[in-house]
Amino acid sequence: MPDTARGRARYRRILRFAAWHFAVQWWYEIALPTIGLRRVADRTRAQRMRTFAQRFRGLAVELGGLMIKMGQFMSSRLDVLPPEITKELEDLQDEVPAVPFEELRETATAELGADLHEAFASIDPVPVAAASLGQVHRARLHDYQAESVGYADVVVKIQRPGIGDIVEVDLAALRRVARWSMKIGAVRRRVDMPALIEEFGAVSREEVDYLHEAAASERFASLFEDDERVKVPRVVWERTSRRVLVLEDVSAIKITDHAALRDAEIAPAAVARVYAEIMLDQLFLHGFFHADPHPGNLFVTPDATVQQGWRLTIVDFGMMGEVPQSLRTALRALVVAVAKRDSAGLVAAMGTAGVLLPTANTAELEKALGTLFARFGGMGFAELKEVDPREFREFAQEFGVLILDLPFQMPEDFLLIIRALSLTSGVSTALDPAYNVWDTVEPYAQRLLRDETRSFAADAGREAVDILRFAWGLPTRLDGILTQVESGNLPVTAPKLELVVGRLERTASRLVSGIVFAAVLLAGALVRAESPGLGTTLMVASLVPLAVTVFGGRRSG
Repeated sequence: MPDTARGRARYRRILRFAAWHFAVQWWYEIALPTIGLRRVADRTRAQRMRTFAQRFRGLAVELGGLMIKMGQFMSSRLDVLPPEITKELEDLQDEVPAVPFEELRETATAELGADLHEAFASIDPVPVAAASLGQVHRARLHDYQAESVGYADVVVKIQRPGIGDIVEVDLAALRRVARWSMKIGAVRRRVDMPALIEEFGAVSREEVDYLHEAAASERFASLFEDDERVKVPRVVWERTSRRVLVLEDVSAIKITDHAALRDAEIAPAAVARVYAEIMLDQLFLHGFFHADPHPGNLFVTPDATVQQGWRLTIVDFGMMGEVPQSLRTALRALVVAVAKRDSAGLVAAMGTAGVLLPTANTAELEKALGTLFARFGGMGFAELKEVDPREFREFAQEFGVLILDLPFQMPEDFLLIIRALSLTSGVSTALDPAYNVWDTVEPYAQRLLRDETRSFAADAGREAVDILRFAWGLPTRLDGILTQVESGNLPVTAPKLELVVGRLERTASRLVSGIVFAAVLLAGALVRAESPGLGTTLMVASLVPLAVTVFGGRRSG
């Protein structure tokens, strides 16, 4: 931790805040129940959690730095923190005052080796946006630079002075708070706080390195280069470093600006649908996704050259998530199960994703999810608003107790996915209050199911070819063996060779029959959706080679 007066004061401020709220929790959760006043603690718990979250929010906005990022991180920890806290922090944005331009100029000059007015033809000292880690200004490239990259208007993202030291101070304070928290039995049994802080620190250090963000931006753009729905700003690498990032200026209509969208003859409901589809593609097809898709990072750019007349422009790739192939497979199963309202399938997919430990008794969870699907499945946001709030509260209480009793955990990758989906749902609903997530999920799930079926059919086809190749060559091999036996070139010590050869011949026959059965059955299953009569006929006809496969190897007598 940097040993400066400002750093020490910041460190102590964070620790004082944490110590006070630890003391409040000790008084209500330990002291009062000890003297028989547990009801007081129970009755005030929800309000105390909300008060803590509100005060933390105020501290985060005042201090900036990692505190705002910590609030955003906390809002995603649905597995650790109560909803009173996560709800209060879920829309926490980088609400910080701007840094004077002259202070930023020193940072940029040190990084670029030239003054900003030399590095760019012009730069606006008034910021476009001010965030906790950096600040964004519009600029214009020199003519020779613009000719090289193909555009002149850019945005320059410059880190706040001393932000690297602030990050280290904040992480040092948070590590100490994490160690304090582990002395509380309820926290210790539920979560490894020091490990969480280290995870948070690793992500935060990546955000401070703008070269990492630039590389993530280019990787994301490459995944969607053939998708006309998406636009990503290009990087000006000649003017980019660890603390300065220069990007193509793609400023357009903010995604939640309904009036501007309508003036451009763009339907907000259509934007909601396309936005949700693009987020699902990131998660389930590409496995690399934007983990902070809030409205400030999303724009709609009118574009007459594409079919729909506009593109969704995505910016700020500092917080990205990766979905390993194993988790992507589990997520596809989750989507299909949700679309089918299949509670057993959903629980199985949760286990595959690592959300539930193998020792979990999931019978009650399946029952609860079945009730959930039966009552609320398929409802859109507008319909859910009409449901009696008491019904929601009763179900939430029962479901919450059930979840807390299960060996329930959230893998690191899964948390960013939840955050991304939560923001996606919020933005889509803001665009279209009648937006129904099922309208996006169900056709998407059907597409995933078709892809999985084709993949299965391809695997089965490859297996059938391998078996057929073996079966086709088997008679030749048997004939070769018999020839060698007849000529006396093969020493034979097994007296029952004739019996063995007979069995091999029958096995070859059964293998061929088995291949025919599998091929006819699979063909019938695949065409049945389009042609029920033909599909059913093929599936029935497959019983003939099946009978040969099952009974053909039996000898009479």
